[in-house]
Amino acid sequence: MQANSIIICAQSDRCFFSLTLAASLRIKPISLSLVAAASLLTLAGNSSSEAAPPTVVDTQPTNGDDEVSPRLRRLRVVFDQPMDHSGHSFVGGGESFPKVTGKVRWLDERTCVLPVRLESEHEYRLGINSRRFQNFKNVGGEAAVRYELSFRTAAGDGMADVLTEAENREAVAELRRAIDADYAYRDLHGVDWRQVFNDAEARLITARTAKEFAAEAAMSLKKANDLHLWLEADGAVFPTTTRNVTPNFDLAVLRRSVPGWTQQAPAVFVGRFDDGVAYLLIASWDRQRLKNLEPVFEALEDARDAPGLIVDVRPNSGGDELLARQFAGCFLSSPKVYAKHVIRSEGKFSETMERAVAPDPKRPAFRGRVAVLMGPANMSSCESFLLMMKQVPHCKLIGQRSYGSSGNPQPIGLANGVTVYVPSWRDLLPDGNCFEGQGIEPDMEVKAPDAASDEVLAAALRELRRKNSAPLDRP
Repeated sequence: MQANSIIICAQSDRCFFSLTLAASLRIKPISLSLVAAASLLTLAGNSSSEAAPPTVVDTQPTNGDDEVSPRLRRLRVVFDQPMDHSGHSFVGGGESFPKVTGKVRWLDERTCVLPVRLESEHEYRLGINSRRFQNFKNVGGEAAVRYELSFRTAAGDGMADVLTEAENREAVAELRRAIDADYAYRDLHGVDWRQVFNDAEARLITARTAKEFAAEAAMSLKKANDLHLWLEADGAVFPTTTRNVTPNFDLAVLRRSVPGWTQQAPAVFVGRFDDGVAYLLIASWDRQRLKNLEPVFEALEDARDAPGLIVDVRPNSGGDELLARQFAGCFLSSPKVYAKHVIRSEGKFSETMERAVAPDPKRPAFRGRVAVLMGPANMSSCESFLLMMKQVPHCKLIGQRSYGSSGNPQPIGLANGVTVYVPSWRDLLPDGNCFEGQGIEPDMEVKAPDAASDEVLAAALRELRRKNSAPLDRP
C-alpha cells in the first residue's frame, strides 16, 4: 500500500474514513454514520450471474479514459448484480486519489456513486475493493471482485464552476428524494413539499453556481424551520433557518456571583461558594472548543467532597453527544436508558433504538446532590445531556424549557456539487414521545434572571442548601 493512502470503506451501518501509513499499515478510523439513498435509475441484469461473485460492469468515467472532463462531480460504479448497501470500499492513496466532497451513496441496487472534485490534467487511480478491504458485497455477503479504475482529466475550459441545467435538474431530483425519503421530520409541520419544489424548481435549475443553487434551496427549505437542515457549497454554509431565543443567563452576572470564578478551558469555568457548594459551567460539547473532558473531570474530582454541585449548561447548544455521555456517566452507578430514536432511510423508519448512559470506573464518580442549570439555548446534544441527568438520583434540572431540536444530520451529495445535510433521526424521550419543537422540561421552572441577579443560580443554591430536601424519585 502506498504511503498516505486513503481508504473509504463502510461496514454494517457505519462508514470509516482512514489514513494509513505504509510504515505501520495501521488503520485509525473516524466513524461516521452511513446515509443510504435511492433514485429512479434501474439497470437490467442477468439473474444467472448472481450465483458468482459480483463484478464491476460499468464506470463513469470509463476505465482508461484520458479525456475526462474536470467538471465531473461524481464517480459511478455499476455492478452486475444486487449489492448489499451497508458496505463499500473505495481504496487508494496520495495525489492520485480524487478529493472526496460528500458521502458515498447508492442510486439503486447495483449503482454506487462517490462525490468528488477533480483537477484538470491530472491522473487518478483508485480500487474497488482490495485484498484487505472488501466491503463491496452482494446481498448474499460475497465480496466483489477487485477492480482498479484509472483515468486522466482533460485541460480545463474555465467553466468548471459554472453549472449546467442538466446537472441542476439531477440535483433537484436528488434533493426532492432526500427530503421525501431520508428527512426524519418531513411531516412534522405539515409542509406541502411537492408545492415547495414546484415553486422553486425553475430558479434551482437556472442557478449558475453551486453557491447560488444552495442559497436558493435554503430559502425553499425554510418552511421546515429546522436548525439541523442546511446546505454547503464551495466551503460556504447555507442555513435554512435561524433561531431567536432570550438566554436565561448573563456571563457578567455569573462572574460577579460565583466566588473563585476561573476559566479552566475554552468552554469550562469553575468556582466554589463559601459553604463548599461547587460550580461547573460547560459552555459546549463541541470537540473543537472542549478538546477533551480532562478539565471537566479534574473539576469533578476537586468537587468530590462538596456538599453539592451545580452543573451550568445554560450557554450550551450541543456538540458531541459521546462527550456528554462520558461526563454524565460519572453520576451513575448503573446503566440507564436516557433516550430513544428512529432513523428514516429510503422512505421508511427503522425500529425504535435505545441510547443508554453508563458509569466508567476509570473516571471520577460523584454521588452527592446535583443541580443542573438549563434554558432555551440548550438544543441537540445538550438536550441529550439533560435527558441523561434526568436519570441521576439526587439531581434536579432547574431553569427553563430547552429549545427542542435534534436531528443527527447526515450529508447527501448532489449531482452539482452541493451537499445537503438532512436530519436522519427522530429523537425520542424514554417514553417514546418525540420532543422536536417541544424541548425538555425542567424539574423546577425558574424565570429568566433580571439584569442584576441570576435567579436560576439562586434557586439552585437554595435547593442544594436545604438540609431536609428529599431527592427526586428517579427511575
